[in-house]
Amino acid sequence: MSFSTSANAEPVAEIDVLVIGAGITGIYQLYRAREAGFSALLLEAGGGVGGTWYWNRYPGARFDSESYTYGYLFSKELFDEWEWREHFAGQPETERYLNHVVDRFELRHHMRFGTTVTSAEFDEATGTWNVVASDGTQHRARFLIAATGVLSVPYFPHVPGLAEFVGESYHTGLWPETPVDFTAKRVAVIGTGSSGVQIVPAVANQVASLTVYQRTPNWCTPLNNAPITPGEQAQLRADFEAIRDVLNTSVHGFLHQPHDGAAFDDSRAERRAFFEKMWNSPGFMKLTSNYTDLLFNEAANSEWCEFVAGKVRSIVEDPEMAEKLIPKDHRFGEKRPPFVTGYYETFNKPNVSIVDLQATPIVRVTERGIETTDGERDFDVIVWATGFDFGTGALLRMGIRGRDGLALADHWADGPTTFLGVQTTKFPNLFLPGGPHAAAGNNPRYNGDQVDFVTETLVYVRDHGYDVIEVTLEAEERWCEMIERNVALSSFTDKSYYFGTNIPGKPRRYLLNSGGRPKLFKEIARVHETDYKAFRLSQSASPVSPPRQAAAAGER
Repeated sequence: MSFSTSANAEPVAEIDVLVIGAGITGIYQLYRAREAGFSALLLEAGGGVGGTWYWNRYPGARFDSESYTYGYLFSKELFDEWEWREHFAGQPETERYLNHVVDRFELRHHMRFGTTVTSAEFDEATGTWNVVASDGTQHRARFLIAATGVLSVPYFPHVPGLAEFVGESYHTGLWPETPVDFTAKRVAVIGTGSSGVQIVPAVANQVASLTVYQRTPNWCTPLNNAPITPGEQAQLRADFEAIRDVLNTSVHGFLHQPHDGAAFDDSRAERRAFFEKMWNSPGFMKLTSNYTDLLFNEAANSEWCEFVAGKVRSIVEDPEMAEKLIPKDHRFGEKRPPFVTGYYETFNKPNVSIVDLQATPIVRVTERGIETTDGERDFDVIVWATGFDFGTGALLRMGIRGRDGLALADHWADGPTTFLGVQTTKFPNLFLPGGPHAAAGNNPRYNGDQVDFVTETLVYVRDHGYDVIEVTLEAEERWCEMIERNVALSSFTDKSYYFGTNIPGKPRRYLLNSGGRPKLFKEIARVHETDYKAFRLSQSASPVSPPRQAAAAGER
């Protein structure tokens, strides 16, 4: 790292690669950039590493991907030395793991915490990014990599009186580092998405009362977590290469084996037995290893939903409450289905109740609690489990400006446009791994693919004597047309936050890669085969030296 002086005499750090975000993707990008010989620095708004697993430290927060499939695969030594305690690790263990990775590979020295990016502007004369942070530091980066994640900006609904409540108020995505004491308190949880259904059973035994405010129920099925036995640990180590190969190539990034038959290949009795097996299977197997036509055959999906609804009715003792917990507005797989531990059983406790926000909407938050159309309830603690501005939330809040001062927020006013989910036109040398048009599966596997491609691309640019790279409009349009064309093949509908429809005023756009990992791999292969023709490569008239000089120059 070098330093220069800006016009206002503030020191400016000059760096090859500036990474924003210390989540799983950002940590891996910092590691890869440094291994490739670039000078690199990472800026993180939080007080430590982890991203999602730093901010979401609410009771009950845990993986719903198997721990050993979610962690890093670039080092067998790392895989061997870290022993996950559970098949689905809780937040504290995940945070410890990520701190171990950062320290083991000596990355902490290249990180700055408590540092929010307030502006990032592309300088066309030098082909660099000028970045200003909340702590007053300034950075000039040849390449800017925004690994800010898709679940980084918590969403609070527009409810009158939010600031009037005099009790304790928390969002699951902004949980304090100091544990919250729920003992003998009257608690409201608003929202029954993935975080809401985790925190409800985790606090129910501590509170005086727990009131769950639900707009729409989800198709929740058991996580079926368990400790990892010593024998399983030994087998995981022995199978590392095979595990890595499967995870690096599978469509969804899991180890789960797909089922080999359609629903109505089996008799009704056989389907019932198979559904029971799925109910007792771990996590995402209910999606990845279920009948091949479950998500797209309406009759098959309806039968599975009928089976799950029967399970809910058998667990929840109050029939009226059970019906409130069974979705009526969507099929299984049209939203991301949460996986739960003891969630339905919680509603058998005498101190737990549910408020149907469709029937009795929230009118306002008051000093003492929450008022709905059927009256006011008093609380000591309100927990907002109301989700995130998915996909683009953080990227549009950093003051990013590309060519001619174009704001990214204006460029994406109608929704994000990308190539491979890693670049967008008019913003040279900016990369977005793990952002919009990213994974629809086990996120670290897909995001890792993007980081690997970004790193290979930076090396290509450096070694061929260029220092500016920008995706062509043709390549971006081809990718976005693929996204739109394949949305019809996705089980998700616009009832899902994957379309951004949970945020008032946000454009309705599919925010994942609807073609999945196969399309990503195919397009990356085409980039390599065509010698990066999807990009415009050039050398700036910059007085700032590129990361490494090479013989090639000019513009292509």
